[in-house]
Amino acid sequence: MSNREAHPTETVSVSDAPRGPVTELIEGRDVPISKTNLVNRTLPHRDRRMIGAWCFVDTFGPDAVIALPGMRVPPHPHVGLQTVSWLVDGAVDHRDSLGTHQLVRPGQLNLMTAGRGISHSEESPVDRPPWLHGAQLWIALPDDARGVEPSFQHVAELPQVQLDGVRATVLVGELAGVVSPATVYSPVVGAELEVTSSGLLPLDPQYEYGVLALRGAAVVADEPLSPGRLLYLGTDRESLPVSTRDGARLLLLGGVPFEEPIVMWWNFVARTHAEIVEARQTWMDGLDGGAGPLGGTRFGQVAGYDGPPLPAPPLPNAELRPRGRHP
Repeated sequence: MSNREAHPTETVSVSDAPRGPVTELIEGRDVPISKTNLVNRTLPHRDRRMIGAWCFVDTFGPDAVIALPGMRVPPHPHVGLQTVSWLVDGAVDHRDSLGTHQLVRPGQLNLMTAGRGISHSEESPVDRPPWLHGAQLWIALPDDARGVEPSFQHVAELPQVQLDGVRATVLVGELAGVVSPATVYSPVVGAELEVTSSGLLPLDPQYEYGVLALRGAAVVADEPLSPGRLLYLGTDRESLPVSTRDGARLLLLGGVPFEEPIVMWWNFVARTHAEIVEARQTWMDGLDGGAGPLGGTRFGQVAGYDGPPLPAPPLPNAELRPRGRHP
Protein backbone atom coordinates (compact mmCIF):
# COMPACT_ATOMS: atom_id res chain seq x y z
CA MET A 1 0.00 0.00 0.00
CA SER A 2 1.15 3.52 -0.72
CA ASN A 3 1.24 6.47 1.62
CA ARG A 4 -1.16 8.74 -0.29
CA GLU A 5 -0.85 11.85 1.88
CA ALA A 6 -0.50 14.89 -0.38
CA HIS A 7 2.33 16.29 1.74
CA PRO A 8 3.91 13.40 3.66
CA THR A 9 6.13 14.48 6.51
CA GLU A 10 9.52 12.92 7.14
CA THR A 11 9.79 10.38 9.92
CA VAL A 12 13.25 9.81 11.32
CA SER A 13 13.58 7.41 14.19
CA VAL A 14 16.29 6.38 16.59
CA SER A 15 15.93 4.05 19.54
CA ASP A 16 16.28 6.51 22.42
CA ALA A 17 13.13 5.61 24.37
CA PRO A 18 13.68 4.28 27.91
CA ARG A 19 13.29 0.56 28.48
CA GLY A 20 10.65 -0.98 30.70
CA PRO A 21 6.96 -1.87 30.65
CA VAL A 22 4.50 0.95 29.94
CA THR A 23 0.90 1.31 28.78
CA GLU A 24 0.66 4.08 26.19
CA LEU A 25 -2.51 4.41 24.14
CA ILE A 26 -2.03 5.73 20.60
CA GLU A 27 -5.06 7.15 18.79
CA GLY A 28 -5.07 6.50 15.05
CA ARG A 29 -5.83 9.17 12.47
CA ASP A 30 -7.85 8.83 9.29
CA VAL A 31 -5.82 9.17 6.08
CA PRO A 32 -7.35 9.07 2.56
CA ILE A 33 -5.34 6.85 0.20
CA SER A 34 -7.66 7.27 -2.80
CA LYS A 35 -10.98 8.88 -3.71
CA THR A 36 -12.81 5.89 -2.23
CA ASN A 37 -10.40 4.47 0.37
CA LEU A 38 -9.78 5.70 3.90
CA VAL A 39 -7.33 4.09 6.34
CA ASN A 40 -6.69 4.49 10.05
CA ARG A 41 -2.98 5.10 10.70
CA THR A 42 -1.48 4.43 14.14
CA LEU A 43 2.21 4.31 13.14
CA PRO A 44 4.08 6.51 12.56
CA HIS A 45 2.61 8.77 15.23
CA ARG A 46 3.82 12.00 16.76
CA ASP A 47 4.32 10.19 20.09
CA ARG A 48 5.79 6.93 18.76
CA ARG A 49 7.33 6.16 15.41
CA MET A 50 8.32 2.49 15.67
CA ILE A 51 7.72 -0.75 17.57
CA GLY A 52 10.83 -2.83 16.99
CA ALA A 53 11.35 -2.67 13.22
CA TRP A 54 7.61 -2.08 12.61
CA CYS A 55 7.44 1.46 11.21
CA PHE A 56 4.03 1.77 9.51
CA VAL A 57 0.61 0.45 10.58
CA ASP A 58 -2.59 1.08 8.58
CA THR A 59 -5.94 -0.60 9.06
CA PHE A 60 -8.87 -0.34 6.66
CA GLY A 61 -12.54 -1.27 6.86
CA PRO A 62 -14.76 -3.00 7.40
CA ASP A 63 -16.02 -1.44 4.17
CA ALA A 64 -18.88 -2.60 1.96
CA VAL A 65 -17.26 -2.92 -1.47
CA ILE A 66 -19.64 -5.03 -3.52
CA ALA A 67 -21.11 -1.94 -5.26
CA LEU A 68 -17.96 0.23 -4.98
CA PRO A 69 -14.49 0.01 -6.55
CA GLY A 70 -13.01 -1.32 -3.31
CA MET A 71 -9.27 -1.05 -2.88
CA ARG A 72 -7.49 0.49 -5.85
CA VAL A 73 -3.86 1.52 -5.24
CA PRO A 74 -1.96 2.13 -8.51
CA PRO A 75 1.67 1.04 -9.06
CA HIS A 76 4.03 2.79 -6.66
CA PRO A 77 7.61 2.23 -5.48
CA HIS A 78 9.19 1.06 -2.22
CA VAL A 79 12.75 0.87 -0.94
CA GLY A 80 14.29 -0.28 2.33
CA LEU A 81 11.28 -2.08 3.82
CA GLN A 82 9.02 -5.14 3.83
CA THR A 83 5.25 -4.88 3.38
CA VAL A 84 2.94 -7.21 5.33
CA SER A 85 -0.61 -7.58 3.97
CA TRP A 86 -3.21 -9.17 6.25
CA LEU A 87 -6.98 -9.47 5.75
CA VAL A 88 -9.83 -10.06 8.16
CA ASP A 89 -12.44 -10.00 5.36
CA GLY A 90 -12.34 -9.74 1.58
CA ALA A 91 -9.68 -10.28 -1.07
CA VAL A 92 -6.91 -8.16 -2.61
CA ASP A 93 -4.96 -8.66 -5.85
CA HIS A 94 -1.23 -7.97 -5.61
CA ARG A 95 0.89 -7.30 -8.70
CA ASP A 96 4.54 -6.31 -8.65
CA SER A 97 7.49 -5.57 -10.92
CA LEU A 98 8.88 -9.08 -10.37
CA GLY A 99 5.92 -10.39 -12.39
CA THR A 100 4.02 -11.61 -9.32
CA HIS A 101 0.23 -11.76 -9.47
CA GLN A 102 -1.15 -13.08 -6.18
CA LEU A 103 -4.60 -12.94 -4.59
CA VAL A 104 -4.52 -12.75 -0.80
CA ARG A 105 -7.47 -13.85 1.35
CA PRO A 106 -8.13 -13.86 5.10
CA GLY A 107 -5.72 -16.10 6.99
CA GLN A 108 -3.06 -15.81 4.28
CA LEU A 109 0.07 -13.67 4.28
CA ASN A 110 1.53 -11.54 1.49
CA LEU A 111 5.07 -10.44 2.36
CA MET A 112 6.94 -8.24 -0.11
CA THR A 113 10.59 -7.32 0.42
CA ALA A 114 11.44 -4.09 -1.36
CA GLY A 115 15.17 -4.15 -0.64
CA ARG A 116 16.94 -1.86 -3.11
CA GLY A 117 13.68 -1.18 -4.98
CA ILE A 118 10.39 -2.63 -6.20
CA SER A 119 7.01 -1.37 -7.42
CA HIS A 120 3.58 -2.93 -6.91
CA SER A 121 -0.16 -2.35 -7.07
CA GLU A 122 -3.08 -3.54 -4.94
CA GLU A 123 -6.75 -3.69 -5.88
CA SER A 124 -9.96 -5.51 -5.13
CA PRO A 125 -10.65 -8.22 -7.73
CA VAL A 126 -13.68 -7.90 -10.00
CA ASP A 127 -15.26 -10.98 -8.43
CA ARG A 128 -14.85 -9.86 -4.82
CA PRO A 129 -16.50 -10.60 -1.48
CA PRO A 130 -18.91 -7.92 -0.20
CA TRP A 131 -16.65 -6.67 2.61
CA LEU A 132 -13.04 -5.49 2.84
CA HIS A 133 -11.24 -5.31 6.17
CA GLY A 134 -7.56 -5.69 6.95
CA ALA A 135 -4.17 -4.21 7.71
CA GLN A 136 -1.08 -3.13 5.84
CA LEU A 137 2.16 -2.95 7.80
CA TRP A 138 5.78 -2.09 7.03
CA ILE A 139 8.95 -3.50 8.57
CA ALA A 140 12.07 -1.35 8.21
CA LEU A 141 15.02 -3.31 6.88
CA PRO A 142 18.27 -3.11 8.86
CA ASP A 143 21.25 -1.52 7.16
CA ASP A 144 22.86 -4.84 6.20
CA ALA A 145 19.67 -5.99 4.42
CA ARG A 146 18.16 -2.88 2.88
CA GLY A 147 20.03 -3.41 -0.38
CA VAL A 148 18.87 -7.01 -0.88
CA GLU A 149 17.25 -8.09 -4.11
CA PRO A 150 13.47 -7.54 -4.05
CA SER A 151 11.32 -10.60 -3.43
CA PHE A 152 7.76 -11.72 -2.75
CA GLN A 153 6.46 -14.50 -0.48
CA HIS A 154 2.90 -15.78 -0.18
CA VAL A 155 2.12 -18.06 2.78
CA ALA A 156 -1.28 -19.72 2.43
CA GLU A 157 -1.13 -21.65 5.73
CA LEU A 158 0.37 -20.07 8.82
CA PRO A 159 1.11 -21.77 12.15
CA GLN A 160 -1.28 -21.32 15.05
CA VAL A 161 -1.13 -21.86 18.80
CA GLN A 162 -3.96 -22.01 21.36
CA LEU A 163 -3.31 -20.15 24.61
CA ASP A 164 -6.39 -20.70 26.77
CA GLY A 165 -9.02 -18.32 25.35
CA VAL A 166 -6.70 -16.91 22.69
CA ARG A 167 -5.83 -18.49 19.34
CA ALA A 168 -2.74 -16.89 17.86
CA THR A 169 -1.83 -17.02 14.17
CA VAL A 170 1.86 -16.20 13.74
CA LEU A 171 2.39 -14.02 10.67
CA VAL A 172 6.11 -13.39 11.11
CA GLY A 173 8.67 -14.30 13.75
CA GLU A 174 7.97 -16.54 16.76
CA LEU A 175 5.35 -16.67 19.50
CA ALA A 176 5.01 -19.35 22.20
CA GLY A 177 7.49 -21.59 20.40
CA VAL A 178 5.60 -21.40 17.09
CA VAL A 179 7.61 -20.01 14.16
CA SER A 180 6.28 -18.47 10.96
CA PRO A 181 7.92 -19.58 7.67
CA ALA A 182 7.97 -15.95 6.46
CA THR A 183 11.43 -14.46 5.86
CA VAL A 184 12.30 -11.39 7.93
CA TYR A 185 15.60 -9.62 8.57
CA SER A 186 15.16 -8.34 12.14
CA PRO A 187 14.07 -9.96 15.42
CA VAL A 188 10.34 -9.22 15.12
CA VAL A 189 7.00 -10.89 15.74
CA GLY A 190 3.58 -10.25 14.25
CA ALA A 191 0.54 -12.33 15.24
CA GLU A 192 -3.22 -12.11 14.94
CA LEU A 193 -4.99 -12.90 18.21
CA GLU A 194 -8.52 -14.29 18.05
CA VAL A 195 -9.71 -13.73 21.61
CA THR A 196 -12.80 -15.55 22.84
CA SER A 197 -12.37 -15.29 26.63
CA SER A 198 -9.03 -14.76 28.38
CA GLY A 199 -5.47 -15.94 27.99
CA LEU A 200 -1.87 -15.23 28.91
CA LEU A 201 0.62 -14.70 26.08
CA PRO A 202 4.31 -15.49 26.69
CA LEU A 203 6.52 -12.58 25.63
CA ASP A 204 10.23 -12.00 25.07
CA PRO A 205 11.39 -9.36 27.61
CA GLN A 206 13.99 -8.11 25.10
CA TYR A 207 11.21 -7.09 22.70
CA GLU A 208 9.02 -4.02 22.81
CA TYR A 209 5.37 -4.70 21.98
CA GLY A 210 2.19 -3.07 20.82
CA VAL A 211 -1.35 -4.42 20.38
CA LEU A 212 -3.81 -3.12 17.79
CA ALA A 213 -7.54 -3.85 17.78
CA LEU A 214 -8.98 -5.04 14.46
CA ARG A 215 -12.47 -6.02 15.57
CA GLY A 216 -14.34 -5.99 18.87
CA ALA A 217 -13.24 -4.75 22.29
CA ALA A 218 -10.67 -6.34 24.57
CA VAL A 219 -8.74 -5.68 27.75
CA VAL A 220 -4.97 -5.86 27.28
CA ALA A 221 -2.64 -5.50 30.28
CA ASP A 222 -5.65 -4.10 32.22
CA GLU A 223 -6.24 -1.44 29.55
CA PRO A 224 -9.43 -1.35 27.39
CA LEU A 225 -8.69 -1.47 23.66
CA SER A 226 -11.00 -0.94 20.69
CA PRO A 227 -10.52 -0.47 16.90
CA GLY A 228 -8.63 2.64 15.83
CA ARG A 229 -6.23 2.48 18.76
CA LEU A 230 -2.83 0.90 19.37
CA LEU A 231 -1.59 0.11 22.87
CA TYR A 232 2.19 0.41 23.27
CA LEU A 233 3.51 -1.88 26.01
CA GLY A 234 7.24 -1.18 26.17
CA THR A 235 9.85 -3.84 27.00
CA ASP A 236 10.73 -6.18 29.90
CA ARG A 237 7.45 -8.11 29.87
CA GLU A 238 7.48 -11.88 30.17
CA SER A 239 3.72 -12.31 29.66
CA LEU A 240 0.65 -10.40 28.55
CA PRO A 241 -2.91 -10.92 29.86
CA VAL A 242 -5.64 -10.51 27.24
CA SER A 243 -9.40 -10.88 27.69
CA THR A 244 -12.73 -10.02 26.07
CA ARG A 245 -16.41 -10.20 26.86
CA ASP A 246 -17.89 -10.57 23.35
CA GLY A 247 -14.90 -11.63 21.23
CA ALA A 248 -12.13 -9.62 19.59
CA ARG A 249 -9.49 -9.78 16.83
CA LEU A 250 -6.18 -8.14 17.70
CA LEU A 251 -2.74 -7.74 16.14
CA LEU A 252 0.32 -8.24 18.33
CA LEU A 253 3.43 -6.48 17.01
CA GLY A 254 6.85 -6.66 18.63
CA GLY A 255 10.57 -6.69 18.14
CA VAL A 256 13.94 -5.75 19.53
CA PRO A 257 14.12 -1.92 19.66
CA PHE A 258 15.47 -0.79 16.30
CA GLU A 259 18.81 0.90 17.01
CA GLU A 260 19.48 2.37 13.56
CA PRO A 261 18.30 5.87 12.63
CA ILE A 262 15.93 5.87 9.65
CA VAL A 263 14.41 8.53 7.45
CA MET A 264 10.92 7.55 6.25
CA TRP A 265 9.21 9.68 3.62
CA TRP A 266 6.36 8.70 1.28
CA ASN A 267 7.00 5.01 0.44
CA PHE A 268 10.73 5.00 1.16
CA VAL A 269 12.73 3.99 4.22
CA ALA A 270 16.27 5.34 3.98
CA ARG A 271 19.06 6.75 6.13
CA THR A 272 19.69 10.17 4.58
CA HIS A 273 17.97 13.00 2.76
CA ALA A 274 20.12 12.30 -0.32
CA GLU A 275 18.87 8.70 -0.52
CA ILE A 276 15.25 9.87 -0.45
CA VAL A 277 15.91 12.43 -3.17
CA GLU A 278 17.62 9.85 -5.37
CA ALA A 279 14.83 7.26 -4.96
CA ARG A 280 12.13 9.81 -5.71
CA GLN A 281 13.96 11.13 -8.79
CA THR A 282 14.54 7.62 -10.13
CA TRP A 283 10.83 6.86 -9.83
CA MET A 284 9.76 10.13 -11.42
CA ASP A 285 12.28 9.75 -14.24
CA GLY A 286 10.60 6.44 -15.06
CA LEU A 287 7.11 7.86 -15.49
CA ASP A 288 6.45 8.19 -19.22
CA GLY A 289 3.31 10.21 -19.76
CA GLY A 290 1.33 7.92 -17.47
CA ALA A 291 2.21 4.83 -19.49
CA GLY A 292 3.93 3.13 -16.58
CA PRO A 293 7.16 3.06 -14.62
CA LEU A 294 10.14 2.59 -16.90
CA GLY A 295 12.76 3.09 -14.20
CA GLY A 296 15.06 0.29 -15.28
CA THR A 297 16.12 -2.43 -12.91
CA ARG A 298 15.51 -0.47 -9.69
CA PHE A 299 11.70 -0.25 -9.73
CA GLY A 300 10.75 -2.16 -12.88
CA GLN A 301 7.24 -2.18 -14.31
CA VAL A 302 3.96 -3.57 -13.00
CA ALA A 303 2.03 -5.46 -15.65
CA GLY A 304 -1.73 -6.02 -15.58
CA TYR A 305 -2.91 -2.95 -13.68
CA ASP A 306 -5.41 -0.87 -15.66
CA GLY A 307 -4.25 2.67 -15.01
CA PRO A 308 -1.22 4.92 -14.61
CA PRO A 309 1.24 4.67 -11.73
CA LEU A 310 1.34 7.11 -8.84
CA PRO A 311 3.58 10.15 -9.17
CA ALA A 312 5.63 11.00 -6.10
CA PRO A 313 4.51 14.02 -4.07
CA PRO A 314 6.82 17.04 -3.95
CA LEU A 315 9.64 17.00 -1.44
CA PRO A 316 9.47 19.50 1.41
CA ASN A 317 11.49 22.69 1.06
CA ALA A 318 13.65 21.82 4.06
CA GLU A 319 16.17 18.99 4.16
CA LEU A 320 14.88 15.77 5.68
CA ARG A 321 16.86 15.53 8.91
CA PRO A 322 17.04 13.22 11.91
CA ARG A 323 14.86 13.61 14.99
CA GLY A 324 14.32 11.18 17.85
CA ARG A 325 12.25 8.03 17.93
CA HIS A 326 10.34 9.25 20.98
CA PRO A 327 9.64 13.00 20.56
